[in-house]
Amino acid sequence: MGQLSRFSNKVIIITGAASGMGRATVIRMVAEGGTVIGVDLNESGLEETVQLALKTAGNGGSVSYMIGSVSDEKTVIKIVSDVVTNYGKLDVLVNNAGILRSSHTTETSVEEFQTIINTNLLSVFMFCREALPHLIKTQGNIVNLASTSAFFGHPYMIPYAASKGGVVSMTHSLAWEYLKQGVRVNAVAPGGISTPMIKNPFGKIAADVDMSLFTHLARPDGKFGEPENIASVIAMLASTDGNFINGEVIRIDGGNHS
Repeated sequence: MGQLSRFSNKVIIITGAASGMGRATVIRMVAEGGTVIGVDLNESGLEETVQLALKTAGNGGSVSYMIGSVSDEKTVIKIVSDVVTNYGKLDVLVNNAGILRSSHTTETSVEEFQTIINTNLLSVFMFCREALPHLIKTQGNIVNLASTSAFFGHPYMIPYAASKGGVVSMTHSLAWEYLKQGVRVNAVAPGGISTPMIKNPFGKIAADVDMSLFTHLARPDGKFGEPENIASVIAMLASTDGNFINGEVIRIDGGNHS
C-alpha cells in the first residue's frame, strides 16, 4: 500500500474520520501520498487516527484534523473554506460521517428521525454544495457512504435506511448534474462491517429484536467485513483508477445480498 502514490499532491477531506471506515480511509489515502484532513466531533479519536496514519504515511502523505459537527451549516462552510485557504485547493471529498440508532418504528420520535437525517444526509448535501465549486476547478470527485440498508430491508433502522436511500439518490443526481463539468460522484454501500457502530446496533431494544429478520446481517459463515475492505474501494473510486466510474453505488458486503 505504501508503494502507491495515487493521491500525491491531492487534498482530501474525509468526514467521520475518528474511527471505523473513516479512519481506515484516512490511513489508506495518507499511505498513498494524500494530504488528508479528517473531520469529526471526537477529538481523541481523531488524534488516534492521525497517529496511526503517520505510521504508514508514504509518498509525501500528510494528515491533520478539524473538529466540528457535520450537521451544522456554519461549521461545514468553515471547514471547506479553511481547507481551501490553507492548502490552496480541494481534490477529493469523502462523506463518511454517520450515526445509527435503532428503535421500533412506532416508538421513533420526530426528533430522533431528524437527528439521523441531519447527520447522515443533510451533512452530505452541505459538504457537496460547499465542495463542488472547488472540485470543478480541480476536476476532482466525491465518494459518499451509503449502505445496503438503502436497497434491502433493515428493520428497526427506518431513519438510518431512509438517510442512506437519500445518499444514493443524491449521488446519482449529482453525478449527472456535474458530469459535463468534470466532477465524478460515486458511493459505496457497505453491508455488515466490523466498526464501533455495528458492535451494538440495537442498543436498548436488543432484548426485543427479532433476529430472524436479519438473515443478511453477516455472511452465512458469520464473517463481517473490515473497514479496510471499504477503504480500498473508496480509494479506487477517488483515484485515477476510477476515472470512468461515475454515478455508481458499489455494494461491499462479502456477498451477503447475492
